[in-house]
Amino acid sequence: MSEVISVVSRNGAFQKTMIMEEFSSDESEDDYNMTGSEDEEEGEEGAEKSSSKPTSKKSSKNIDSELMTPGELITSDPIWMRGHGTYFLENDTYSSVAGRVSKVNKLLSVIPLKSRYAPETGDHVVGRIAEVSNKRWKVDIGGKQHAILMLGSVNLPGGILRRKSESDELQMRSFLKEGDLLNAEVQSLFQDGAASLHTRSLKYGKLRNGQFCQVPNSLIVRSKNHTHNLPGNVTVVLGVNGYIWLRMTSSMDLARDAPPGGSTQVSGGEASGRAAGPTGAVSLNPNASLSITRLEEESSWKIYSDENDASITNQLKQTISRYANIIKALAFCEVGITHERIVLGYEASLAYSDVGALIQRDNMEALGADVLNAERMRGNAE
Repeated sequence: MSEVISVVSRNGAFQKTMIMEEFSSDESEDDYNMTGSEDEEEGEEGAEKSSSKPTSKKSSKNIDSELMTPGELITSDPIWMRGHGTYFLENDTYSSVAGRVSKVNKLLSVIPLKSRYAPETGDHVVGRIAEVSNKRWKVDIGGKQHAILMLGSVNLPGGILRRKSESDELQMRSFLKEGDLLNAEVQSLFQDGAASLHTRSLKYGKLRNGQFCQVPNSLIVRSKNHTHNLPGNVTVVLGVNGYIWLRMTSSMDLARDAPPGGSTQVSGGEASGRAAGPTGAVSLNPNASLSITRLEEESSWKIYSDENDASITNQLKQTISRYANIIKALAFCEVGITHERIVLGYEASLAYSDVGALIQRDNMEALGADVLNAERMRGNAE
């Protein structure tokens, strides 16, 4: 007893025909050849039928940003190169995932609607320390494998610029330990696809004084800057990998957004209500009270502290929770998350006095609709 499997292509799908035959030991070789010819004729008949029927082949002009399903024919044009999310069969290109078609020159790929984060060089990500090993930390960034943060890729307390020694390796857990959150930049990629991170800038480092929130990475809209100051003395860090951190605005955050030629000096009461930390800075005003060149003054042991500032009030905690629920509502409505939409959602959420009511299904749908309507009206006004 043996099986002969013939595969017939019909309109981009596959039909398997199982032929069960009993072959006796005294059958001649001609019988086997006859069986093979019958299978070939059946395949040719199936191919003729499929060619006679109208096919759903798409022109390459209409495949840009089109939604595809697994196994669906993308194009039969041989000029396209096969990229991620596609496979090639009988001179046709098919989609292997559910997503949208992306064309870069002659490279054709399908970007999945939902998938694990695929790191790229220069991405601003938020991660969690998963393991401390030999001269490196393994960081969970929501990808297929952990990212690597080398000991030589972090700032030492006090901003000392020197080569890392064995004593620094022994103190690695005093810098970052399992469970700590940090924001970093993807410096490069290894051959196996793992990301190499670094936190050498003052805008990166350990995260505290805030709340963690996670959304699908496909909802994060890429931009030049992923750290924004929000109304209510709150700063958001939008990780490209879908990890978001909401924290109390620090003096470095205020210096980052200061206008050129302005001053970032604040009164004593306001200064006491804001966190003093190096995280979140991109560029500092030269006339400001803070300077990015004063690395020794800013990069102290405080940047690796595990304790939140005592100046965080209950009202500020509620504001941070409100922003977190707004982000959850936008993710529930599958709306791309940007700084502008978060601010619009905050303005719309002020109608709800109870912060917990924002994550009710009806309220989330209403909040998402309000954000889109406000964005549409603002666009028309401009």
